[in-house]
Amino acid sequence: MVNDRSVSLCRGGNRRRFLTSAAGVAATALTAPLIARISPALAAYPDKPIKLLVPFGPGGPVDVAARMMGPPLSELLGVPVVVENRPGASGSLGAGIAARSEPDGYTVLVQASSIVTNPLLFTSIPYNPETDFSPVIDLADTPTAFAVNPKLGIRTLKEFVEAAKEKGNFNFSHPGFGTVSHLTGELFRIRTGINLAAVPHNGGGPATQSLLSGSVELCSAALPALQSLIQAGSVVGIGLTSPKRWPGMPNLPTFEESGFPDFTLANFTALFVPSKTPPEITDRLYKSSIVVLDSPGFREKLRLVGLDVTAGSPASLKARIERETKIWLEVATRAGMKPIEPK
Repeated sequence: MVNDRSVSLCRGGNRRRFLTSAAGVAATALTAPLIARISPALAAYPDKPIKLLVPFGPGGPVDVAARMMGPPLSELLGVPVVVENRPGASGSLGAGIAARSEPDGYTVLVQASSIVTNPLLFTSIPYNPETDFSPVIDLADTPTAFAVNPKLGIRTLKEFVEAAKEKGNFNFSHPGFGTVSHLTGELFRIRTGINLAAVPHNGGGPATQSLLSGSVELCSAALPALQSLIQAGSVVGIGLTSPKRWPGMPNLPTFEESGFPDFTLANFTALFVPSKTPPEITDRLYKSSIVVLDSPGFREKLRLVGLDVTAGSPASLKARIERETKIWLEVATRAGMKPIEPK
């Protein structure tokens, strides 16, 4: 993982503290009148469909995780659990919609590490990252994979660097500005000194389509978006940001073993609810998610699509957010990235 000892956190003070009080908000006792008003709802929860709001397009790790969690959660809770994709602004658009939803447990945000990176890299976002969400569970990690179009004839990271230097410039697609996959590509560009222009997309699925069409030379995306394409030979995987090779993909080397140290960078997928959601509902969602993750074979099913179960508690997710804010701020600083207006 990137060393954070030299990180300066003076820029964007409010950004670096986001969500630090989220778990506390979830645990804070509600006022007596509010308790009286919502107690019947608590007793009945859930009694209507639950929406898993995915702030990215179909095909990426967040969407994959949500769609795999939905059916067993539905069976466990006794109500439909549906996935709704609301892509835009690297996950900020959908997060803003979730933040403004009723805090009743019927809208659950399924978010990635962009909830950490977006406040660092956008001049404005449509929600308050410090106060608008309570963490429910850290579901799973996934590494970033680099893949190229087979027509390039490139098989390794070093071959890609050599080809980029010879040609003068290459393009790489990624799931959106400020995502972990984007930051990983930028860090790779800085460390290798190659000209590598970033091409943003609304999710991992669209990013991989640009690679398949040949409009970019490289795709940097979370493994679930590329895994089946690499295994089918549609694209060539050349690097993975995990500490070791992924099960079932013995020919995909890690960055570390390819001669690029300090590239063990994970992208998390986690559940959040609006911060005023009653703690009892948040706790039920957490415990229900744990039951699903611990069910026979489910962890292996996630691993087969590029997701490694973490099953972290709300408190551990809160601590992870605080820790990774420092890490990704350093990466953004090294890459010379400045906050931009959201699109």
